[in-house]
Amino acid sequence: MAKPRGPLVSWLTRRVGYPLEAVLVHGFCGLFRALPVDRASALGGWIGRTVGPRLRSTRTARRNLERAFPEKSPAEIDAIILGMWDNLGRVIAEYPHLDAIGAYGPGGRTEVIGAEHIDALREDGKAGILVSGHFANWEVKPVCSRKMGLELAVVYRAPNNPYVDRLLTELRGAAGGTHIPKGPEGARTLIRVLTKGGHVGMLIDQKMNDGMPVPFFGRDAMTAPAAAQLALRLGIPLVPARTERLDGARFRITVLPPVEPPNSGDRNADVRILMERLNALLEQWIRERPAEWLWLHRRWPD
Repeated sequence: MAKPRGPLVSWLTRRVGYPLEAVLVHGFCGLFRALPVDRASALGGWIGRTVGPRLRSTRTARRNLERAFPEKSPAEIDAIILGMWDNLGRVIAEYPHLDAIGAYGPGGRTEVIGAEHIDALREDGKAGILVSGHFANWEVKPVCSRKMGLELAVVYRAPNNPYVDRLLTELRGAAGGTHIPKGPEGARTLIRVLTKGGHVGMLIDQKMNDGMPVPFFGRDAMTAPAAAQLALRLGIPLVPARTERLDGARFRITVLPPVEPPNSGDRNADVRILMERLNALLEQWIRERPAEWLWLHRRWPD
């Protein structure tokens, strides 16, 4: 259990640590912005592969992978970790280029399969929720969606550093829409957007301590049920979407039909059924491309 930080440490973090971190992040952002998109992505991948495996958080990734894939050899686990860091480095380097990367269609960097489901969300006159996880570059979907005429309010976990938070919000500006930080106020904003007929993008693959235990890779994982709860309560479509990295800074987004809502007569049971279906879908995608998922967070309670 982490020891609580004293007032001096907290003050130094806010007054010195956060500004220094922001200067570093702005410097890297300026470098990546100055490069063409493919070179920026490649440089980010190289930095990720070079630095990432040496970081302490790699231990968490390795533990998660060994438990999720007990059949894989240490060499296979190492390869997935290296690929994960390559992808994460590219994601960071691609932030200043999101507007260009999100262009779809002939000549664009992103192809869309299932575009008719985006069209249906846009034209059905109802609110809707697009759900996904931290796959490939997860920031591309809302940008591409906006270019297709569907603006998403994006739910995200705000960084502790407010200066970095502002920078990331600015870089996500290519996606337009509302950026909703997780938390009580964010939850109220989310409900307002949906009750007014808006559309929301949610990443549902991270641990939520006060969520519900739902099977994920054969073990219960604390899972945020908000997407299922809102979809069932408001009677709106819940549409899964997946992003895959094809080659460098080129992507494929696959949008599936809305998940069929269960109707057992027990709302709590229906929420659980819906979240089990979504977790199973995420697991399938991860198994197909494990290096493109973010293994760094503590997804399981132990």
